[in-house]
Amino acid sequence: MIEFEVAPPAETLPKRDIKMSMLRGWRQKCPACGKGALYGKYLKVLDTCPACGEELFHQRADDAPPYFTMVVVGHVVIGGVLVLEKAFAPPSWVHLALWMPLTVALSLVLLPRVKGTLIGLQWALRMHGFGGATDDPVPDPSAH
Repeated sequence: MIEFEVAPPAETLPKRDIKMSMLRGWRQKCPACGKGALYGKYLKVLDTCPACGEELFHQRADDAPPYFTMVVVGHVVIGGVLVLEKAFAPPSWVHLALWMPLTVALSLVLLPRVKGTLIGLQWALRMHGFGGATDDPVPDPSAH
């Protein structure tokens, strides 16, 4: 007989502060305590928080952080290009010299912060195992 660990119902668990956990993630800190580092390397999430021991390996940020980063950076850069072009109409090399490095720098700065924010949101909403339940499908008992 296969036994499964059952998490308590979500209604009985205390609410987690969504805003605070997302802000902690933005700061690249553990969404649970806000003290421990979230990453071991640039975008490599630690398995557990070094300060409080919260398990962080559950996170499933996947493709969302790059998508949101591209949306934000794209709007900033394209808006800047349009304003600069309308105001001064500089040569193309000025645009390239200004906007290419800014695009790369903004992307590299925002990506870990956006990913941390999404991990904080997942933690606060008890998604993907952060609430004690796994995302694994429940096996059909009649299949055995």
